[in-house]
Order: sequence, then C-alpha cells, then structure tokens
Amino acid sequence: MDRSLLERAVAPLLEWYRLNKRELPWRGTRDPYRVLVSEIMLQQTRVEAVKGYYTLFLEQFPTAAALAAASSDEVMKAWQGLGYYSRARNLQNAAKIIAAEGFPSTFEGVRALPGVGDYTAGAVCSIAYNLPCPAVDGNVLRILTRLYADGSDPDGPAARASFSALLKEVYPPEAGDFCQALMELGAIVCLPNGAPLCGSCPWQSFCRVHLAGEEEKYPVRPPKKARKRVELKVFVLKCGDEYALNKRGKGLLAGLWEFPNFEGEAPDFGKILAKKRAKYIFTHVEWQMTGYLTEAKEKFPQYVWATAEEIEKNYAIPSAFKAFSEWVK
Repeated sequence: MDRSLLERAVAPLLEWYRLNKRELPWRGTRDPYRVLVSEIMLQQTRVEAVKGYYTLFLEQFPTAAALAAASSDEVMKAWQGLGYYSRARNLQNAAKIIAAEGFPSTFEGVRALPGVGDYTAGAVCSIAYNLPCPAVDGNVLRILTRLYADGSDPDGPAARASFSALLKEVYPPEAGDFCQALMELGAIVCLPNGAPLCGSCPWQSFCRVHLAGEEEKYPVRPPKKARKRVELKVFVLKCGDEYALNKRGKGLLAGLWEFPNFEGEAPDFGKILAKKRAKYIFTHVEWQMTGYLTEAKEKFPQYVWATAEEIEKNYAIPSAFKAFSEWVK
C-alpha cells in the first residue's frame, strides 16, 4: 500500500482538526483514567448518547479508586441506558487493577486491562501519553478504505492489521491530535450512512474514491447475517406498591435487573391488567416481546420486590425493558 498517500494526508488533517473539531467533554484531558472511561463508553455508542453519561459517571466515580470501591449495583445504575453492560463490569475490574497498581504507561500494559482491545489501548496511549499507537475503529477504517479505494472487507482482521501498520509508519509528533482527527473526520465528514461531505474534507484533492466519483461504493462489505429472533413474555408483577425484579445471570445483560420473562410457557402469576408488544434489537439478536402488567397473587419468593421509588434509585433495568418500565409508578 502506498505510504506516501497517507503521509501527504497528515498535515491537512491536523490543520482541519484544529479548526473544526467538536467541543466534547472528554477532549483536552490527558488523564488516562478519564480517557479510558470515554473510550469504553464510546465503544459501539453514539457521541451524543455518551456526553451526559460521561460527565455524570465521573462526578460519581472521579478516580479509578472511587470506581473500584463502588458496588456493582451502583456502577450498573450509573450505566443504565447506555447499553453493552459488559463494558461497565470490565471498566470496574480495570479500575480495581489501576487502583492497586497504578495506570499502565505502555500499549501492552493498557491492552492487558479487562475489556480493552487494540483500538481502545491505541486511543488511550496516543491521547493520554502521545504515543504513536494506532486506534483503528470503524470510522478510521472507512476513511482509509475510501482514501485508498481499497475494496477489502473493512471488518476483517487483514484490513485492520494492514491499516494499523501503515498508520504507525506515519504518526506525527502530535499523536493524540492525529488519533482524534482520524476519528473526527469519519464522524462528521466521511459519514457512515449516506453520502460523505466531500466538499468539507481536507483530503478531497487526493482521495482516490472521490476523484473517481465512487464515494458511496466504499467500504465494500459482505451481506450481513440475519439476526436471531427471540419471542419473550415479560411480566410486570405488582403486589401492593411493590414490583417483582430478577437479577440476570451470565450472558446478555448479565448482572442487570429485569422483569420476569420467559421464552416458552409462563406461570399463572395472577390477573392481567394490561398487555402490549415491544421489540428491542441487539447486535446479533432481536427480542420480540409481549408484556403483561399483572396483579400478582402473592409475593413470589424467587423474586426481589421493590417500590417504584426504590427501583428508580437503586436498580439498573436495561433499555430493552423500557416499554414496560412505564407501568412501574
């Protein structure tokens, strides 16, 4: 792959970033803990969704030691609604290591933290420590496949490895700014859905797909596999002023609180007061749910019972059940 093309792209990208970067709450900090929190939150999550969570999370857990000392329920409650909850568990486990041993200062050390992959380690090291460590995510893969008119699958390991190696050869002294500039270009100009805004791009004079007028043909991805569909019966059981909750075990949404739900036959819990349908889409599975507001015959002992106020304050219920949370009042 032609290294000179990317070398040519560095200076105009940095200048564009200085003039056009968004004001975001995590920009400007080199505190590795705060950078780590932002990067973990931003995994598979939109910037707009993360802004408020990031600020509130750091108010509650301003240091790794504070996060390490919190209960898992406190952490999950702070994360409620942000999704991909395994990130919160991994972040707290990482905080326990950091609180005991200090924040690692090498790529290998950061990479070894729970929940941290090559991309997150590269982002933390370049932003916090100004190290030339590439952080290659979907945004970066998209802009580089377009720059080079590269038709390989951007989601495959080969493309990620080749672009990471290429980036490492051209990293400038301003490693943190360069890392963020690549992400920013993909986020606000070289867009993932719809036509890229090539008229605002600092690379428009030498981007190969733009010069060929083929911007929307790249990246080239194979067809997506169909999501698995799961039918669930969800019960909002009410007994007096309390509602039944169940803590999920391993797997999807592990460690979070949910309303009792069943894939197959469900017990007779009592009188059904209301019914409605809802769906929730995860990356690889889609839940098709029928919810039942039910006046429970008794306080079934297999569940935890709590008032609406207690649930709001203490129990993290994932967004998947939001349609049925409206019955809790």
